Amino acid sequence: MTDDDQAILDANAVLYAAFNARDVEAMEALWATSAPVSCVHPGWNVIFGRVEVMDSWRAILTNPDQPRIVAGGAELRRYGDCAVVICRELVAGNPLASTNVLVREDGRWKLVHHQSGPVLRLS
Repeated sequence: MTDDDQAILDANAVLYAAFNARDVEAMEALWATSAPVSCVHPGWNVIFGRVEVMDSWRAILTNPDQPRIVAGGAELRRYGDCAVVICRELVAGNPLASTNVLVREDGRWKLVHHQSGPVLRLS
């Protein structure tokens, strides 16, 4: 694994750390500011635009009833200055799959798309 690959996986981990810490500022710092962004939360419609995406995260992170996420099994695919991380999530006992797309922006890996949705429970 290259240092760049590790930096991508570290950025992906920041998503879940910010979520579980309910850290709106860390979440905002993770997302790209010059590349277009989008997001699909489980059960939500597609959200386009940084302001709208950040508003959605703010609503989630400030919800006192929002359960924590346990994430694991991250698999990385690199495409030059773009990367896709696919991982599993467990939210309140519900299994989800997540796709996180990152791009290199000003020398750092930034999130440009997050999509999470339900998958079958494996026994």
